[in-house]
Amino acid sequence: MSSTLTPRARLTAVAALTLASALTLSACGSDDSGSGDKGSGQAKNAGKTVAVTDATGAEVKVPEAPKKVVVLSEMDLDSSLALGVKPVGLTAGRGQKGAPGYLAEQAQGIPVVGAVTGPDIEKVLAAKPDVILAGQLADKQVLKQLQAIAPTVVTIDKKKDWKKSLELTGKVLGKTNEAAAFVKGYETKVGEVKTALGANAGKTVSVARYSAKGTAVMQQGVFISDILKDLAFKRPGIQNEKGQGHSTPLSDEDLKQIDADWLFIGTLMQKGPDAKLFGELKEKPAYKELGAVKDKHVTEIDGSKWTSLGGATAAMSVLDDIKTAMAAK
Repeated sequence: MSSTLTPRARLTAVAALTLASALTLSACGSDDSGSGDKGSGQAKNAGKTVAVTDATGAEVKVPEAPKKVVVLSEMDLDSSLALGVKPVGLTAGRGQKGAPGYLAEQAQGIPVVGAVTGPDIEKVLAAKPDVILAGQLADKQVLKQLQAIAPTVVTIDKKKDWKKSLELTGKVLGKTNEAAAFVKGYETKVGEVKTALGANAGKTVSVARYSAKGTAVMQQGVFISDILKDLAFKRPGIQNEKGQGHSTPLSDEDLKQIDADWLFIGTLMQKGPDAKLFGELKEKPAYKELGAVKDKHVTEIDGSKWTSLGGATAAMSVLDDIKTAMAAK
């Protein structure tokens, strides 16, 4: 391919070539029963297949025992690793250059094939996956390009429920029993943490993230709020409402809205500019006046785990963080 092409033109050309190759394969007389199904891609060469219904309601035929998995969201990476499957490609986490900080060790050595904004089709193609976990990707054109490479499964529904996503991922990866066992283990641990909380059970809990854009609170409809709901915690003010986006920004004048009996706050990256700015926030009078600060009920958190898309491993780890911070002494 000519090096004079722009990156966008190269991507488009590679995608077109990939799609053409896939269509050629499908016309070569294969009698696979999945021929013509959405997301069939290269499954024709993968032996036995199983049908799964993805988060959009589409039926996708995937290899019975996929060996090379590409994951296109933090939750997909988390779910795969939790089920004992190390992907061959991942997309960088929110605010990260690679895997989210809490998964960095487990994900060491996995090539980056995209970012939160979307996959790099050339890099996905180079990973030679036999199945692609597409997270919450909704761009039909990009999905079509991915489907030409390998069976592609949208794993995250509009509610972003990590348990449902884990269950679906378990079906795709042939790890249904493991997924069910993980959720059962989580539910058992929730009960253990509730008991350990003692008098702190039912207290108000606030979760906030700090960045160069300022302080933001996590409202309803995101990962961490689901965890706190499982633990029957109360939330202060607007954190009881569903937000417009993933998090809701606040001005310094409104900083009191992050106050609660207990405050968990941090940045997406624990080193770098945002972490330095967070240090400056802690010196501001408005922050020092918060009740949680005065009561020494503040826990600094890994924002990539608590305040991003989340997942199975993140859920278990968050329970540990809460127990460490709030368990009755």
